[in-house]
Amino acid sequence: MILHELIDFEVLRVIWWLLLGVLLIGFALTDGFDMGVGALLPFVAKTDLERRVAINTVGPVWEGNQVWFILGGGAIFAAWPPLYAVSFSGFYMAMFLILAALILRPVAFKYRSKRDGVRWRQTWDWALFIGGAVPALIFGVAVGNVLQGVPFRFTEDLMPLYEGSFFGLLNPFALLTGLTSLAMLIMHGGAWLSLKADGVVGERARVYGSYAAAGSLLGFLLAGLWLAIGLDGYAFTSPSVTDGPSNPLFSEVAKGGSWLAAYAERPWIAIAPVLGIVGAVLTFLGLRAGREVSTLLSSKLAIFGMISSVGLTMFPFILPSSIDPKSSLTVWDSSSSHLTLFVMLVATVIFMPLILAYTAWVYKVLWGKVTEEEVRSNTDTVY
Repeated sequence: MILHELIDFEVLRVIWWLLLGVLLIGFALTDGFDMGVGALLPFVAKTDLERRVAINTVGPVWEGNQVWFILGGGAIFAAWPPLYAVSFSGFYMAMFLILAALILRPVAFKYRSKRDGVRWRQTWDWALFIGGAVPALIFGVAVGNVLQGVPFRFTEDLMPLYEGSFFGLLNPFALLTGLTSLAMLIMHGGAWLSLKADGVVGERARVYGSYAAAGSLLGFLLAGLWLAIGLDGYAFTSPSVTDGPSNPLFSEVAKGGSWLAAYAERPWIAIAPVLGIVGAVLTFLGLRAGREVSTLLSSKLAIFGMISSVGLTMFPFILPSSIDPKSSLTVWDSSSSHLTLFVMLVATVIFMPLILAYTAWVYKVLWGKVTEEEVRSNTDTVY
């Protein structure tokens, strides 16, 4: 028996669907608080010294946190080629805005301290705000459009054609999910600053973070209600072949019914939205009470639950098509080959523990609060 056949094609597809979720959630849990701190910067820090305190809580770790974003993009490219082709071409303008905002952030980190001028530093502070708020908003808008279905189709020779526009992405439901995503990551940034920033910065972060926690909870509940009563889901109209060819036109799919029917078919997935709701409530209460470590963990729980809810609700769909449901991408018909998934899994098993171990070591070394006195007296601080 060939080695890669030790694991069924169906199982490998599910494993890589799970790994994609792990990478995207890992990105939200780590780089998410970086973006949240950037979005909070104009509100929690009023003086240059206070802004330096906030920035230095994420300055040493933000680059390492980007690893999850790169791994997520790489996983989409290698494990789900049709998804990469459709999303990165159809969402081109949205992707461009995200990348432009993310490029602003490292430039701002590096150049902010090069001059002492007030206008100079304020300009880069606003760049950090844009680099945090814009990606958080657009990622959520993308999720909202995925749940509604994206206007693309495949020709008979499997050429993807996207027939939508950038402004078509800015529909009411997608804007709701975008604002929910922004509030969720601001909540996470507030929890991080509550833990890492000393003095008035941490105090303000607890206030604004608690508002964001309430906003993310409200947005999550409204989006769930919208899914229940105002948004059609997608379903197979014929038995799905879980180990068939990777051909998006292979399955019969129709639009109709509700996404929430998944909870009747697989009741256990209700744990995801419950965790999202409980996590947001605990984060709100923790920020109000001034708790730190437990509040950050609660924020992570909320993010895990909210993002997991989307994936588990849609499974096995990855990217539905609103204009040609038959072209919808699912776990069963849009993956790479059996051998490719197996080789990538072996590499992941080897390197993922190293990434996790290194990340844990970095956070252990950098444990502790950033204080105004430390920032003021440390001439080597570059942020």
